[in-house]
Amino acid sequence: MNIDIKNLPTSSLKGPEEASQVRVGRGEPSRDQQKAGSSAGQDTVILTDTAARMRSLENTVASMPVVDSQRVAEIRQAIQEGSYEINPERIAAKMLDMEQAWGR
Repeated sequence: MNIDIKNLPTSSLKGPEEASQVRVGRGEPSRDQQKAGSSAGQDTVILTDTAARMRSLENTVASMPVVDSQRVAEIRQAIQEGSYEINPERIAAKMLDMEQAWGR
């Protein structure tokens, strides 16, 4: 099985479905492939530019730590020193923002 990743399209699709558009096909070889001796029924995969960028972003996010250890240490130290301040209005506003984002 061969996977042809050369000559990926450079145009972008419009709309939310573009990030997940992946086409997989099995077809007859072109005349050029027949002349070159390629076998019939060669598998091909075509990814959009957006799908390739999404894969790159997924890899970047996956390599990032789940917890910001430095931030946790700073908060822990502030709590121990008694200097950590809680702002209930800010917390409430952030909770509302998050709730609105989930409701979309």
